[in-house]
Amino acid sequence: MSRLKGIAGRDTRAGFRTESRDCSACVPQGLLKAARKSGQLNLSGRNLSEVPQCVWRINVDIPEEANQNLSFNASERWWEQTDLTKLIISNNKLQSLTDDLRLLPALTVLDIHDNQLTSLPSAIRELENLQKLNVSHNKLKILPEEITNLRNLKGLYLQHNELTCIPEGFEQLSNLEDLDLSNNRLTTVPASFSFLSSLMRLNLSSNQLKSLPAELSGMKRLKHLDCNSNLLETIPPELASMESLELLYLRRNKLRFLPEFPSCKLLKELHVGENQIEMLGAEHLKHLNSILVLDLRDNKLKSVPDEITLLQSLERLDLSNNDISSLPCSLGRLHLKFLALEGNPLRTIRREIINKGTQEVLKYLRSKIKDDGPSQNDSVTETAMTLPSESRVNVHTIITLKMLDYSDKQTALIPDEVFDAVKSNIITSINFSKNQLCEIPKRIVELKEMVSDVNLSFNKLSFISLELCTLQKLTFLDLRNNFLSSLPEEMESLTRLQTINLSFNRFKILPEVLYRIPTLETILISNNQVGSLDPQKMKTMESLITLDLQNNDLLQIPPELGNCVNLRAALISLVPQLLNYRRQVS
Repeated sequence: MSRLKGIAGRDTRAGFRTESRDCSACVPQGLLKAARKSGQLNLSGRNLSEVPQCVWRINVDIPEEANQNLSFNASERWWEQTDLTKLIISNNKLQSLTDDLRLLPALTVLDIHDNQLTSLPSAIRELENLQKLNVSHNKLKILPEEITNLRNLKGLYLQHNELTCIPEGFEQLSNLEDLDLSNNRLTTVPASFSFLSSLMRLNLSSNQLKSLPAELSGMKRLKHLDCNSNLLETIPPELASMESLELLYLRRNKLRFLPEFPSCKLLKELHVGENQIEMLGAEHLKHLNSILVLDLRDNKLKSVPDEITLLQSLERLDLSNNDISSLPCSLGRLHLKFLALEGNPLRTIRREIINKGTQEVLKYLRSKIKDDGPSQNDSVTETAMTLPSESRVNVHTIITLKMLDYSDKQTALIPDEVFDAVKSNIITSINFSKNQLCEIPKRIVELKEMVSDVNLSFNKLSFISLELCTLQKLTFLDLRNNFLSSLPEEMESLTRLQTINLSFNRFKILPEVLYRIPTLETILISNNQVGSLDPQKMKTMESLITLDLQNNDLLQIPPELGNCVNLRAALISLVPQLLNYRRQVS
């Protein structure tokens, strides 16, 4: 709609002033012209010490080009252009904003992060349409009370400032969904936060909070609560009634006890590492039906209860740096993708097993589970009813551990009786290690709907047959100590594979197919002849956590490994002779 409607019969430029020519030194006219059409203006990173007047008055003043030509085509009718709705002036040197801010009442997004602001103008109350306000990474010590007038605000980002308190009336921001107050100097949280009924994400990390108000439980839509790096000694039990909570971060506090969560049925991640928690009991675990990640690292735990098996959805468990001396064998029944145990005085599991990773630890624990299935007599009877040659098969292992074990037989062929012994039992693991196999048994395809772990290590395999590529549920594959130099492209179909061990083979490059398995978390390929990695393809491996390339022929470590955001452990050793040669040349 024309801003000149109702001024008929007068100079069509009456009531406006001409845009300042001095503004072009800071803001190109082409940028302003484009902003009038799009309603968006981005002035980030322009070294501005103040916001030019032409920006505040972009929807008020006559543009400079109007003085040069009073005839406009349809696309250049400046008086019909869009009001500014999005203004980004981040990464500058602004120390203050003027009350001219009120001249942009249509703003829905105002982004002024990474400046040097110590306050906000009271005129901010005029921005009633504002939905997102980012004032993070400034020097704000207080917030004006007028900010509570922004009733349409959905996202408010105040992290990395110097705030010590929250203004009264903050609960009036009833449409707020995302609030970040992290890295400030807050010592208390107002009980009135409970009236922020739309809030879904609240970040209070890195403040000086000694307690949380019980009233926070009134935020019925809250899904994500981050209280990391505070001074919390207890958590109000009322928080356990927050039925929508999915992510809870309480790392680096002073908690001595783990809260109970009887109503948090949707809780998926609980992070309580780096506290002073001494006990983990059944009452802490029995309600965590949906938990996927449990972080208990750097506490004072001495044991893990058998009830840990109640957490059937658990995928990642971090117990590192506690005082745990033994683990319940029942832990082996969980389908963990990641288990961290380093820094504990464990006496019941050999260090070499722990060093092999999560799946080997779980497998070891499963092997120690006491027989809770059929009695020994039942197993003997069943074995006696089978063929005489079948006595070589451990039927007990098949029934109780769901494992087909024919390892350490030094055989070049897996007998048919081994596969026949499976009958109608469920098999999740296969162990054919320490034999003389030159090829993968073809009948392994019969177990493709069940098997998740396969161990073919210490054999004489020089190629991988396509039968292995049919195991759609495979998550763990051990092929170390064979004669392999390549992997088939068809392994790309192993879309659930998380861990592969290729150590002590004959690879000269990282097999191409591995770059195309996005679920891979652990690649062990030490003691080969790998001379290079493809850094661009490495960047696509977003799930990769551990990469072991020790004792290969690498000359340098690709810096692109830094882009593998989840990579926790990269074990790489360079060729010493070549390094010495390079030093002499340089």
